[in-house]
Amino acid sequence: MEFICGWLLMLTTFVGGTTGAVENGLGLEMGSLMDTAKEGEFFEWMRSVRRRIHEYPELAFDEHKTSQTIRSELDSLDIEYSWPVAKTGVVANIGSGKQPWFSLRADMDALPIQELVEWEHKSKYNGKMHACGHDAHVTMLLGAARLLQNKRDELKGTVKLVFQPGEEGHAGAYHVLKEGALDDSQAIFGLHVAPEMLTGTIGSKPGPLLAGAARFSAVIQGKGGHAASPHLGKDPVLAASLAILALQQIVSRETEPLEARVVTVGFIEAGQAANVIPERVKFGGTFRSLTTEGLLYLQKRIRQFDEIKVIEMQAAVHKCSATIDFMEGKLMSYPATVNDEVMYEHAKSIGEVLLGQPNVHLIRATMGAEDFSFYSQKMPAAFFMIGIKNETLKHSGMPLHSPFFVLDEEVLPIGAALHAAVAISYLESHAVERH
Repeated sequence: MEFICGWLLMLTTFVGGTTGAVENGLGLEMGSLMDTAKEGEFFEWMRSVRRRIHEYPELAFDEHKTSQTIRSELDSLDIEYSWPVAKTGVVANIGSGKQPWFSLRADMDALPIQELVEWEHKSKYNGKMHACGHDAHVTMLLGAARLLQNKRDELKGTVKLVFQPGEEGHAGAYHVLKEGALDDSQAIFGLHVAPEMLTGTIGSKPGPLLAGAARFSAVIQGKGGHAASPHLGKDPVLAASLAILALQQIVSRETEPLEARVVTVGFIEAGQAANVIPERVKFGGTFRSLTTEGLLYLQKRIRQFDEIKVIEMQAAVHKCSATIDFMEGKLMSYPATVNDEVMYEHAKSIGEVLLGQPNVHLIRATMGAEDFSFYSQKMPAAFFMIGIKNETLKHSGMPLHSPFFVLDEEVLPIGAALHAAVAISYLESHAVERH
């Protein structure tokens, strides 16, 4: 670790391409990675791969065609891989087959969204869309695979390429780890597209970056009736309203004001007629925290609401009954994504060499969630956002999960080169440290 810190200090002195990394040839090597990825044939290959994946989006653990595309490209590059991993995932290896082992990750799955962007490569599957950029994530990692394979005999260890299924709410990373696919990996790096950041920029922060998240739902059972005669019914709408207000007090009155926690009720289902009191109300939502401890506290308190009958008591005031479901058998909760400080500094410094210091940003933590968090619990991890905004493109800047989401494909060689450079430099530094 002492060597890593010293090496990073040396590397961060590289500004403008004149000192530090260049003196050791590292900056020049990184520059060559970017130049190669931006070459016409290389770039057109990546763009073609991305568009093929975009046309055939597949939901969590159903990414069979996507997986086949990945394996076909790896076969064409003569790269060995394991499949299936976590049902549809692929894990490839490049390098010596010996330690150190470093992992790069891309998620594969799409969303149940109808694409509304009219273009030549619009989704061919109704109701499914790559609206979170996972098609680009896969393509950038395949680009890194090609760059790394070209240097396979020079690698001072082994790079694992993790093409992971089921990120969108299904904890695919957990299942990849459960199968032991990364047991020998010492560290991991990942990228996610950011529509609010300009193409050519990246950003992250040390420590907590994304929230831990879980979900819950509640059902309040009443007795339906005519709206004109509420005294003859048992109104679950009023009971649900009071229960929702009670949930908000967990954050507003039990949480340190400077600590980020959220309890949000995202849906309420009741009746359909304005003049009818419904039989039941179902509502549910998410609770989040930037620390695993905070997430567990929120879960405990919501669970205590059930145990000590708080929601039931709110319901009982109006002669209703209530139950709570944390959906633990269907949707696994995600821990917070926490960047290891040394890994963060390592990736940040590489980004500064490739893109220039002004294009590497310190960003704020957000309450979004990502199953990359499972990797960050197991090993030193760094997760960075990569910009895809180009104001000359129609719909550019539309948020993730929007049916109008688009991305600037100029990001593809940038992500490929960054993946490869972070991996190569990690292996170089750790190989020297081992001697």
